[in-house]
Amino acid sequence: MRLAVAMIGAMTLAACQLIPATGGGSGQQARAALEAKSGSTVGGQVNFREASDHVLVTAKITGLKPNSEHGFHVHEKGDCSAPDAMSAAGHFNPDSQPHGHHGHDARHAGDMANLVADAKGEAVVTYKVNTIRVSDGKHGILNRAVVVHANPDDYKSQPAGNAGARIACGVIRKV
Repeated sequence: MRLAVAMIGAMTLAACQLIPATGGGSGQQARAALEAKSGSTVGGQVNFREASDHVLVTAKITGLKPNSEHGFHVHEKGDCSAPDAMSAAGHFNPDSQPHGHHGHDARHAGDMANLVADAKGEAVVTYKVNTIRVSDGKHGILNRAVVVHANPDDYKSQPAGNAGARIACGVIRKV
């Protein structure tokens, strides 16, 4: 009897290890630690977890102007070395789309919803993004940058939504 219980327990454990915790997809994870840029005091962390049909983006960002809105994008290059983060280049756009609203099909892969800071200047967000992957492939974001802008993205101005200065930048690294 003990042997049968042990075997059932071992088989159950083995089966559980085959099922991804994300409910599908690769389950790959990445993270970016945000560094203040352009004289700001903005910081925080952005996490990415791939599921079958989207990437779950979660972030906690601090040091923002209280009750403000900010553009938030994945940028082409994983280089935050410039004091104004211009070294990160433009928005990540592997399909040569116009800049647009995060909820529309025609947009840069790196276009995400604006961050909204609370009365303490903190933004805590969770987004599902279906235009990126946690990989090195065509739509992959590994070794690219995530950038917070000083102003809200208007979702229409070309090529980048008129979101203003880059006030925080972090390189996206596999966890």
